[in-house]
Amino acid sequence: MITVKDTQRAIVQVCFDGSVRKVFRGPKAMERFTNEVRILRHLERAGCDFVPRVLSADPEKLLLITTNCGSRVDRLDPKRCCELFAELEAYGVRHDDPEMRNVTYRQQDGRFCLIDFEFASLLTETKEGTQPAETMQKPTPMFRIDWWGCSDKGPFRTNNEDSYLGLFIDPAGVSLLGRTGSATMDGRDLLFAVSDGMGGAKAGEFASKISVDKITRRFPPLIGSRGKGHPIGYRTAFEALFEEINKALRHLGESYEECQGMGATLSLCWFTGQILHFAHIGDSRIYRLPSLGSFKNHGNEGQIRQLTEDDTHVAWLLKTNRISASEAKVHPAKNRLQKALGAGNQFVNPQVGEIICHSGDRFLICTDGITDGLSDQAIAEALEQCPKSLSPAEHLVREAVRNSGKDNATAVIVSIS
Repeated sequence: MITVKDTQRAIVQVCFDGSVRKVFRGPKAMERFTNEVRILRHLERAGCDFVPRVLSADPEKLLLITTNCGSRVDRLDPKRCCELFAELEAYGVRHDDPEMRNVTYRQQDGRFCLIDFEFASLLTETKEGTQPAETMQKPTPMFRIDWWGCSDKGPFRTNNEDSYLGLFIDPAGVSLLGRTGSATMDGRDLLFAVSDGMGGAKAGEFASKISVDKITRRFPPLIGSRGKGHPIGYRTAFEALFEEINKALRHLGESYEECQGMGATLSLCWFTGQILHFAHIGDSRIYRLPSLGSFKNHGNEGQIRQLTEDDTHVAWLLKTNRISASEAKVHPAKNRLQKALGAGNQFVNPQVGEIICHSGDRFLICTDGITDGLSDQAIAEALEQCPKSLSPAEHLVREAVRNSGKDNATAVIVSIS
């Protein structure tokens, strides 16, 4: 952890997973802790996307853990600074320290954000033109999500060890999504996952199915808990899920000879409101795709971007510039995993992250059967040239199998509009 603030009132540290830890101390520490938690939870309910989100709050330790809103700014036009704090009031909150020191810049989406709400207050006045704080909520954009999924065992494998999943979750319950479909995000959550199993005989196929089955059991109760006013700690939820799957696969591997060494990768996307929460382990991948028609542009919008990092030694060699991308593609150990669920791993530490979604965003979740057959650029080109007779996922899988076909190939594509 890196300490970024250490005063009589608080110590603030940025963790290596990207979260921010704030321990309150000094005069009225409990009062300030309680107020900041209350304000941030109100802003989350109101759909405010330029403030930290509460991940966990411990009143006994006066410890507040939030998402990271970027780095503090050194220079900012005073007029723009005033506009930011005025914008906050549209969500029913007045920041009582409206200074530049409480403004940050979030590089991932180029957004100025506001922090430090221990002295903020809810607007409860009922003056003309002002509503009570409980009703002052800026409507969250009503996103529509379209999805397509496809999996193929390929011409050389005798069985398909890949599995994929789509879930529709609301307070009323959970239902499985079909291979293709569309839904609006009006108080609902959509979750998509891809898993690639490994192991002898049919152990790999069994491992990936266990991975996605555990998801259907663990997450619906969290949605019900949120409906009762309890916020979801996404990092904690993901870590608990991955640990549960790991234990189940290790137990089977140790109990049955035919399951020895069984394991699985898992890449998962959870869409809620305007936020995509994701978690990952192994060498399956999650990509943010360029908007349709923008691939040929030279700006960032036209670039495909891998959100996850492969848990392989070759990926580490590439990241540290010890080998080139072309060398990584043909490296004999490119599929040798350093981390996975099961496969003898006693502990797991998934990569966890979140990004804000915008209309026009597209995401790809895929197994290494896709990336073995197609480079990142080829993936973007294939989707740009998708024929109308095929879904994007079907076209991508066909192209990957045609170019390689040595492994099972699975893709789930999600589009937001």
